Amino acid sequence: MSELTAALGVGAAVILVAALAVRVSVRLGLPSLVLYLGIGVLLGESGLGIQFSDAELTQSLGLAALVLILVEGGLTTRWSDIRPAVGAGLALSTVGVLISIGVAGLVLHHVLGLDWRTALLWGAVLASTDAAAVFSVLRRLPITRRLAGSLELESGINDAPCYIAVVLLVGTEPIGWDAALLMAYELAVGALIGGALGWLGAQALRRAALPATGLYPLAAVSVCVLAFAGGQAVHASGLLAAYLSGLVLGNAKLPHRSDTLSFAEGLGWLAQIGLFVLLGLFASPGRLLDAIVPGLVAGAVVTFIARPLSVALSATWFGMPWREQVFLSWAGLRGAVPVVLAMIPLSQGRPGSELLVDAVFVLVVVLTLVQGTTLKPLARALGLDSAAQAHEVQVDVASLDELDAHLLQLTIPKGSKLHGVYISELRLPPGATVSLVARAGGAFTPGPTTRLQEDDHVLIVTTEAVRDAAEARLRAVDRAGRYARWRGETGTA
Repeated sequence: MSELTAALGVGAAVILVAALAVRVSVRLGLPSLVLYLGIGVLLGESGLGIQFSDAELTQSLGLAALVLILVEGGLTTRWSDIRPAVGAGLALSTVGVLISIGVAGLVLHHVLGLDWRTALLWGAVLASTDAAAVFSVLRRLPITRRLAGSLELESGINDAPCYIAVVLLVGTEPIGWDAALLMAYELAVGALIGGALGWLGAQALRRAALPATGLYPLAAVSVCVLAFAGGQAVHASGLLAAYLSGLVLGNAKLPHRSDTLSFAEGLGWLAQIGLFVLLGLFASPGRLLDAIVPGLVAGAVVTFIARPLSVALSATWFGMPWREQVFLSWAGLRGAVPVVLAMIPLSQGRPGSELLVDAVFVLVVVLTLVQGTTLKPLARALGLDSAAQAHEVQVDVASLDELDAHLLQLTIPKGSKLHGVYISELRLPPGATVSLVARAGGAFTPGPTTRLQEDDHVLIVTTEAVRDAAEARLRAVDRAGRYARWRGETGTA
């Protein structure tokens, strides 16, 4: 009983410290996952002395955490945000992954002297962008919806083909052309299972009369986890099934939808904290010294060669400008997923896999610190920072489930063409209305002749049916002013 008490106490303390670390990371501009890894290292053999070296258990727990992170990402992603980026996101997460694996494998074979299969295995482990890192970092950056949507969709989907590639490469059997058919089968069936269970789950939850509000979030998350299990059971991609079921459920009209999304977000944070602390606990700082050079070499190859080529060959077909391609290349954040994938060969006793795990750990820490802290300055330098351009207003949302409505909070940035526009000139669709304006420390109910000003905070109540149209109209006026419609600006891109 004393061991259980100690474990619960340590676990609760770690979660509290990790929760506070989020605020610290935001202030310092550091991705929170680095702090979580640091907590794990401090608890481990070089800190408090907790010994943990079970690769198979780490892989299993890491995969479980990854499922919950993908479920949270799917549930909290709005279809309207990623719809303009579906083509580019799918290309990056499939064709781009294969290009990245091939290019990284080719270069690492010659530079590090790895045999072909091992070099391609390194490429497969490093090809995946991390969903947790991307979701937590990008959703705080004021970039365009198409760019953010491409990265979110890519990070939600590309774990699946990378996982399949790693499993294929870990084995000893020759890999033929039938491997491509196997991957296509696993992705297609996984997508079908995820979409079907997400739709069926939404129908069931809308018709169910559960006795407690708190059961709806549990049921929604369980549907997504069931999709993962169903996909794995038929040798399809359970990761893709989990993400897509969450995406379908999150965009359906669910009872107590806001409670479900809040629960999923909290569960996602818990999974991230547990996963990164676990990986930090598993890491052995004494071994990492020998992995610094291979890790930095692999990181340079992926960041400056494989990733840019995969983005260029995937995104160019969709008319993506070079500035956005540069940002996409740099924003391919690596996090826990490569480490979890590297655990697969280690748990199976593949020769050289310990070096792979250590190199990936070094690479993840270095790239996260370098890329995560420079994304915002890079976006500004490339002219993609919407706040600097003053052409993409930021809209936060609170759900009003009982009224089937939403409360939009709009902040008017400096340079926005919303400045000086009368409320009547917004021409919001029927069902949406401006309810409050906060200005200079005060607040008032506006009338049709109220003129908006820079730094105003505006509250807008809108029904579910016209929410997307209201947001699009606000963005259109923000970009082109009161005559946005005449200038062909719709605010949908």
